[in-house]
Amino acid sequence: MTVLSPDALEARLREIGAERYHNRHAFHRALHDGKLNRTQVQAWALNRYYYQASIPVKDATLLARLPTAELRREWRRRLEDHDGNEPGTGGIARWLKLTDGLGLSRDYVESLQGMLPATGFAVEAYVHYVRDRSVLAAIASSLTELFSPTIISERVSGMLRHYDFISEETLAYFAPRLTQAPRDSDFALAYVKEHARTAEQQKEVIDALIFKCNVLWTMLDALQHVYMEGHPAPGAFAGAHTPEAFSA
Repeated sequence: MTVLSPDALEARLREIGAERYHNRHAFHRALHDGKLNRTQVQAWALNRYYYQASIPVKDATLLARLPTAELRREWRRRLEDHDGNEPGTGGIARWLKLTDGLGLSRDYVESLQGMLPATGFAVEAYVHYVRDRSVLAAIASSLTELFSPTIISERVSGMLRHYDFISEETLAYFAPRLTQAPRDSDFALAYVKEHARTAEQQKEVIDALIFKCNVLWTMLDALQHVYMEGHPAPGAFAGAHTPEAFSA
């Protein structure tokens, strides 16, 4: 490929999001449009928990490799956003409030016992990608955040409209992400536009965003296969697992 201008590179990245971001997936459309039952929504939240809990893990692997204090300070905010600064704060804690609100046992969710195999493989592939690839590719893989405000708005409005077991309090995870994700993606986009100067580096950035879109798409593929198309996965969540059921 030929070398793109920084603005042309950004345009290509936005094209990838328009083509490949998981707001286009059938499972997301069903979730947003109120076509899932309670067990299917629970399965989505339970499996997504592993992704949420792994975000600060992947960010910590990158933080250790960043070469300047300025970059480390910037990236450290992402860990704080998800882990919080004290128990009960941060994105992971808010996601657990979502699974609580859906009636799932917190012990069960955190145990990962009901997680789909594909969820584990997809999330771990993402963590390993950020750990093992170049700093440029690792930062570029986070650029799905460019598109997350759109999916968050769709998800929140759709779920509140269609599901009587969902409340604004249940969906409290998403409100801070409407400001955090644009802040983080603005930084990452500026970084890759400045540092992806050769055709090889720009291809690395493009491939990183495609890889990350594939991770998110794969997670929804697995949910659709098991919970919409009726192909059971051994050991996977199949309903119940309320706090009472899990402690019994």
